[in-house]
Amino acid sequence: MFKFDYQKPKVISEIGCNHMGNFEIAKELIRLSKDAGATVAKFQKRNNKELLTNDQYEAPHPNPYNSYGDSYGAHREYLEFSLDQHRGLKEYAENIGIDYATSVWDVTSAKEIISLNPNLIKVPSACNNNFEMLEVLRDEYKGEVHISFGMTIQEEEENIINFFEDTNQAKDRLIVYSCTSGYPVPFPDICLLEINRLYQKFSDRVKEIGFSGHHLGIAVDVAAYTLGAKWIERHFTKDRTWKGTDHAASLEVPGLSKLVRDLDHTFEALAYKKNEILEIEKVQREKLKYRKA
Repeated sequence: MFKFDYQKPKVISEIGCNHMGNFEIAKELIRLSKDAGATVAKFQKRNNKELLTNDQYEAPHPNPYNSYGDSYGAHREYLEFSLDQHRGLKEYAENIGIDYATSVWDVTSAKEIISLNPNLIKVPSACNNNFEMLEVLRDEYKGEVHISFGMTIQEEEENIINFFEDTNQAKDRLIVYSCTSGYPVPFPDICLLEINRLYQKFSDRVKEIGFSGHHLGIAVDVAAYTLGAKWIERHFTKDRTWKGTDHAASLEVPGLSKLVRDLDHTFEALAYKKNEILEIEKVQREKLKYRKA
C-alpha cells in the first residue's frame, strides 16, 4: 500500500463538445462548472481535415440522431470552435476564477492551443500514440501535459513515459490518467485498481496520477481519490437529454456539485486522530464508556 500525501482534490469539468457548437452555451457551462466548484473547465480542439481521412470525413455519422451535419466531417466542423473563440473562452474562464483547458487531437490543434498558454493541455486516449503531436507538446509548450491511458496497452504507456523522460520532463510536467474508454462504462470495466498499478510503475517517474471516468454516478470518483488520484475528470453538461453522444455519460449541475462536495468532505476526513480521545469524544466517553461497578 502507498502512503499518500492527500491534497485537496482537483476536478476537471470536461465540457468537450457538450456546448453543441454554441459559444454562449459554452460560456454558460464554464460558469456552471465554476459554480459547482470544479477546478478546470475543459474543451476539445480538432483540425478535422488533418485528423480524418477523406472517407471518414465524407461518411455519414454512425448515429444520425446525434449528427449536426450531413457527414461525419460536417458534424465535427459544426461542433468546432475557432482559435479566437477558444481565446474568448479562456478569458471568460479566467475572469470568473476557473482554469481553462483543452484536449487536443492533432498537431495543428496542439500548436494553436499552445499559443494561448493555458496551465495544462490534455491528450485524449485516442491520440496518446501520436508522437508527432506529443513532441510538439513536449518541446514547444511549458505547462502540464495530461494524458489519458484508455485503450492503451502497457508497452504503449511505457513508450509515452520514456518519450517525456528523454528530455527529463516527465517528473515535472506529465500527469497520466487511469481511464476506460467507453460511454458509459459499466462498473466492472472501470477497473479502479489500475490506479494502484500506475502508482507502482510510474509514481516516481511522473508528476501526478489522475482518474478520468465515463461511468454513471459519483461514488467511484471518491474511491479513485482515496486510491491516490490527484485529478478527477468527468464529462459535464447542463442537460443529459440534449442532442449529442457525450451527454448521457455526463454529470449535470447537481451531480458535479455533489461530486466536488463529496471529494472535499473525503479530503477533510482522510486524517489520523490528533489525540487518542478527540474533544468531540470526551463528553461521550464520560457518559457512555463502560465502567465496572
